[in-house]
Order: sequence, then structure tokens, then C-alpha cells
Amino acid sequence: MDFSKMNLASITDAPAAVPKPSRRKFLQSSAALGGGLVLGFYLPLRDRLAHAQPAPKAVPPNAFLRIGKDGSVTVQVKHLEFGQGVMTSLPMLVAEELGCDWSKVRSELAPAGAAYAHTMFGMQMTGGSSSVVNSWDQLRTVGAQARTMLVQAAANQWKVKPGDCKVENGTILGPGGKKLGFGAVAEAAAKLPVPEKVTLKPASEFRIIGKPTRRIDAPDKVNGKAKFGLDLTAKDIPNLHVALVLHAPMLGGELKSMNADKLKGLPGITHVVESRNFVAVVGKSYWAAKKGRDAIEAQWAVDPKAPKPDSARLKSEYSQAAARPGKVAKKVGDPALVKTAAKSIVAEYDFPFLAHAAMEPLNCTVSYKGDSAELWVGSQFQTPDQVAAAKALGLAPEKVKLNTMIAGGGFGRRANPASDYIVEACEIAKEVKVPIKVIWTREDDMKGGYYRPAYVHRVEAGVDAAGKIAGWDHHIVGQSIVSGTAFEGFLVKDGIDNTSVEGVADTPYDIPNFQCALTTPTKVVTSLWWRSVGHTHTAFVMETMIDELAHAAKADPVAFRTALLTKHPRVLKTLALAAEKSGWGKPAPKGRARGIAVHESFGSVCAQVAEVSIDNGQIKVHKVVAAIDCGLVVNPLTVEAQVQSAIAYGLSAALHGAITLKDGVVEQSNFHDYPVLRGNEMPVVEVHLAPGGDKPTGVGEPGTPPIAPAVANAVFALTGKRVRSLPMKV
Repeated sequence: MDFSKMNLASITDAPAAVPKPSRRKFLQSSAALGGGLVLGFYLPLRDRLAHAQPAPKAVPPNAFLRIGKDGSVTVQVKHLEFGQGVMTSLPMLVAEELGCDWSKVRSELAPAGAAYAHTMFGMQMTGGSSSVVNSWDQLRTVGAQARTMLVQAAANQWKVKPGDCKVENGTILGPGGKKLGFGAVAEAAAKLPVPEKVTLKPASEFRIIGKPTRRIDAPDKVNGKAKFGLDLTAKDIPNLHVALVLHAPMLGGELKSMNADKLKGLPGITHVVESRNFVAVVGKSYWAAKKGRDAIEAQWAVDPKAPKPDSARLKSEYSQAAARPGKVAKKVGDPALVKTAAKSIVAEYDFPFLAHAAMEPLNCTVSYKGDSAELWVGSQFQTPDQVAAAKALGLAPEKVKLNTMIAGGGFGRRANPASDYIVEACEIAKEVKVPIKVIWTREDDMKGGYYRPAYVHRVEAGVDAAGKIAGWDHHIVGQSIVSGTAFEGFLVKDGIDNTSVEGVADTPYDIPNFQCALTTPTKVVTSLWWRSVGHTHTAFVMETMIDELAHAAKADPVAFRTALLTKHPRVLKTLALAAEKSGWGKPAPKGRARGIAVHESFGSVCAQVAEVSIDNGQIKVHKVVAAIDCGLVVNPLTVEAQVQSAIAYGLSAALHGAITLKDGVVEQSNFHDYPVLRGNEMPVVEVHLAPGGDKPTGVGEPGTPPIAPAVANAVFALTGKRVRSLPMKV
């Protein structure tokens, strides 16, 4: 889902405003943090969509920035860090305007709180490749405000004009060689009013933004000091217990009966909790709880009237639906003119359910104290998760503290509107009344019931005698990600779920006589967004069909695309850069071929050229040359790493990924039957940055959509056969 086109504020019951702190409370907050300057900021949303709530007028003063007496600078990061680098890129925004010594900058993950609401969506969350985008003005303003206050404090001490002072590398320089470090004036600065208006630097003066910067959190992740949610122990939270949960083996199953007799005599087990949807075994250690969980005998029941999802049956039903008319999402000209094409193609594409398969399985730690609670969890949706936890515990949201932990991946799974595993943990904690850490095993995670939906596309397209596209009729069939959630009211319009058609209905290609239609079957499998959401399947169809039409027109694939992109210079520029850097048009190494794809998502454009061979029926991707226009680049190292990561993730799905169901049971359970890309399969990846605009656009997801079609187009160049199903088989 391209979050740049939506607003999420209406899904939460979080308070619409935060009281403006008094001067006394401001100073008390400073003192509580050990002195120095602390500063918070909330940027009012511009062009707020109709569903948004009013933005808070003020936030607690210690929200984003703390400057210690020792000159240290600590930035509170409001977004989840799960590999994308926000614990470095967001502090870079503050530090650029603050003028501090970068070596003294630290970062911490912020807890759930109204102060940390996404400036575009009105709730605290991480997704849609929007962390840097929504923080761009906000955090630079925080840095500029703090710098202004520090300079004013120094000027007051020297009895000079602030305009006669300047800041260099954490030091305020005044007339006559005067110098003061930030730490020396931090407390005095904290007593000054926060300036409402500040002037931000032009890009020409940046000394941190745009420079390759090593990640702040990398050393602790390498040496083991970093605390992921899974790492919490009784040393961190006294009397911490571990809970493992037994779920129904089939989707929609409910507990009918349970026999715990075999738990007798097993050491370390302290509690057994029954629920309608699960049985939890709580123990002193993971292995105690797991052995107990494995010994439980449970019988499950499914409503006989409920459908039992079956992948083969769903594929057949979707294929039949794709051959019938759907609800029109976009129409240009007369799509029926495709029937007059000199050369026409009718193609059907199918895509399976996909698991998120993050390296760190789901986990949530809860300490319930009756009248309050504290959670430790790697949450992408802090605000909804806090509200859901409070409801499960029977508490007001302000009585629930949610600590954001570093997470080992997420890809959308930790952004569940149902807050499933978090609610589950809270229900167990409320029952046993001891601190517990709920851990899902890899098998629990793989069979956990939230997947990227399966889809079928049917496209009829053709070219005229001059090699121009005569028409394109496109029908997408797949269940809605957002139906039945609080997002449905503003993501589904006139029966069209935007997350199903994005990447087709808004294609940048200038195609006359074009139609995109959608059929949304009744939801039978719980679904969730997956890295790059609808673009995961729409980009594949658009870019392989464009390639197929280029071949029908006897045109070079790059030249064919170029003629269709004259109204979209960003896409055209990025495509040209990838083609140039890959040596497009020159012979590939012996036994290899190249394929190209370009796609726009999350405000950015990414083009990729894949160099591929086939050995004993196995596709081998040797090299990928990627170009990305993501606007103004904050940290080139982060962009490069994110594109590499997105390519690896996309290749996992393209070459291996498929969740299949048989009579309501998920057939995969772990990496042996749901493999992800191995190290020896990872291609060499070159990332080239296309010159962008004056603000950042999305980075985390735009690299995923182009890789599968680029590989499929290379496979066609090698074999003459089109790939129309994922994962690919040759």
C-alpha cells in the first residue's frame, strides 16, 4: 500500500490533543532527565485528508531531543527500527540543523505516545516507506529550534547579540574568540522559550545529510549488546516467565477440548491458560514452556458452514472470475479496441499467498500490574497496538506503556490492525498475573494465518501494425487486505481496494484504450500487507506484459518503454540510468541474458536490470544493476542497503515463495518448505542514485517490485518462454 496517498488517523481512539506543558513541567522534565536541554516538536499536518483528527498543538518537551551536560545528543526515534536504518537517518536530520558533533549523537527508540504520531497519518506507526519522508521537516525543525536556543543562551551569558554567534561541530563561537560547548549552556537553554519559527538550511549547506554515514546501531548489533524483543530475560524484568501458545492446526479453528494430563511432572511449568482460540503453557524457561506446549492434547472445531481455504480451488475460482467482467478501477478511451490489434496477447498470471518470514519470530513481553501494564514489543503500529492491549487488559490506553524494541524484520507482519499476537500476550498476562514473554516459534509464525493474498490477473493487450499499443484490458482478482479492518472506510472507494490495484490503475505508461478492473472475492484467508503491498504482483504483470508487447512490436524493451514514458521524466530518467549502467544493448556474458523492469511506488522510481542464466533447470541471478530516484538522499549507505535488501526479499518470493493451503490447513511450516534466498543465491548488486528532488521519497519498499519481472524478462530472453506464475519454474 502506498501510504503517501492515505491518512490513518481515524483508526485509533488515541487522544486528539496533548495538553501544552507549563514552564514548571518543562523544567521538571529536564531535571528528570539529568539536566540539559530537552525538546519536543509536532509538525501540523498539511493537506490533511478528511478522515484525520486534529493534530496535537504541543507535545511533552522531552519528546525528540536531549542534550546532556557532557554535550551528548540523544535523539528519540519515533519509528520502529527493524533493519531499515532509521536510528541513524532520523538523527542525521536533527544533527544537520543542530550543528552538533556527530560522534556524540546517540539514538533511542521512542515508546508509544501521541507526541510521536506520524505527521501525515495521525498515529504512531512505521510503514509505507515513509519514516524519513514524514520526519524531514519535523526533525530538522527540532534541530534548528535547539540550535537557536543554545545560541541564545550563550549570547545571554556573553551579553552579545545571537546574530554575532555561530555554531560549529557542537560548539558555539562568539566574538573575540569566545567558545562554549553545547553541554555548558544546555541547562540555560532549557529555560528559554521554544522558538515558533526557525530558518532551515538550504541543501547547499548540508554537511551531514547526503553523506555516507555508518549506522549508529550497527556496533551493538554486531557485539550482541542490542536488545531485540526476543532477547529480554529475567535479568531485564524480574520474575519473567515464558509462554508458548498452541493454535489450531487449521484456519478458523476453535478449541473444543483440552487434556493437560501429560504436563504433570514436567519441570518448570507454572500455568496453563485456555482461550477460545489457543492454549498457552507458561513456564520458567522457553524449553519448559515448549515441552509443555508440545505435550498438550487438544481437539479443535471449525464451523461446518465456514469455507475451508484450498489453494488449488481458489486459483480455479479466481481464474473463472478473471474471465468475467469486474468493477472498473480506471478506464481510458475504449478498451474494446484491443480486439482490433494487429497482434494481440491474452495472458493469465497467478500469484500465491506469501508469508512474511521475518528472521525474528513474533514475540511480546507483558508485565500486568492490575491497574497498569507495560509492554516490550517490536511494533510497527504503536498507537493501535497500545489501544488494543489496553482493551484486552481492561485498562485505559494511558495506563499501558508500550516500549518499542528493535525488531529482526517485519515486512508488514508487525503492522497488524488486529494486533493479534499482542492481544494474545495481554490475555495470558492478565490471567497468570506474572510478567510473561510470549514467543511464537518459526512454525507458529509460518502457520500464523496472516499472508499476502493470492491473486490472479488476466490481461488482453495488443499492438497495431505500427507497433503501438492498441489497447489493454486488465482484470485483477484477489481478496482485500483491508476489508473488515478499520482501514476499509477510507482505503476502499466505490468497491475498489486501492491496495489491490496500485501499480496498474496508476501506471505511468501512456496507454490509450486502457482499463483496469477488480474483483474482490469474499475473504477466506486472513491477509496482511507484505513488503511493497499491491506492487508485489502488479509490477510483475505490468512489466512482463510491456516486455511481451515490445517483443510483439519487434522493438527493444528499453526503447519501447521510453516511447510510453514521455510524460513521466522521473521514470524515464531512472530507466535510462539503469540501462546505461548495466551495459544494455551490449552482449551479455556467454550463457546469460538480461531483463529489465521499472516501477514507481511509494513516491520513488526504481529500475533494475537482472543478468540471469539457467543451469539444470535452475534460475541463477548473477548480477542486478539498480537505479533509484528517491528524491533527496539523506544517507546513501542506507539507500544502497535498502535496495539490496529489497532485491533479496523480492528474489525469495520470485524463486521460492509460496504458502499453499489444503482444506484450511497451511502446508508449509519452516524454511525447509518455505525457503528464503540463500547466501549463495544472492547476486552482485549495484545501486545507482538518480538525481532527485529537494525532499526525500520512499526507500524501503520500491526496490522489491522490479526484481521479479526483470528476472522473468531475462528468462524469456534466454528461453523464449514467458513466466506467468510465481514462484518461477523453467
